[in-house]
Amino acid sequence: MPHEIERKFLVEGEFKSLAIKRFTIIQGYLSSVPERSVRIRISDDTACITIKGAGNDSGISRFEWEKEITIAEARALLDICEEGVISKTRFIVPEKSGLEFEIDEFHGDNEGLLIAEVELPTEDHPFEKPDWLGDEVTGKDKYYNAGLSRNPYSTW
Repeated sequence: MPHEIERKFLVEGEFKSLAIKRFTIIQGYLSSVPERSVRIRISDDTACITIKGAGNDSGISRFEWEKEITIAEARALLDICEEGVISKTRFIVPEKSGLEFEIDEFHGDNEGLLIAEVELPTEDHPFEKPDWLGDEVTGKDKYYNAGLSRNPYSTW
């Protein structure tokens, strides 16, 4: 079964000049319970449905299944999603060992929040932490998109 292995961090500093790509994302949740989430995402000109399981004890690894769908299908599914659709700009910043950081700059009710994630091949895979990387928030539900859709950053 496919698994996602990632670590999440707050962002504290300038990173945009290092980005090699940026795009907009709109996403909503058909289900956002802690045991599983079902996400609909439109990212520029592509769309997908993603199912994620609960994280393991460390919060670093969890089941993930994703399938591309049409933009029209995604728009129709976004109409029936739970309240709290997320809007953000994603920046891709390369890491020295060949990995990439995905930095999300949130908009709307989550304005002001910047979160970086790095996907890893194994839980203990080393990577270099740039100066702009802040505190680690891996495993803290309120920093995950499903958590932000239920409890936006503006309400903290």
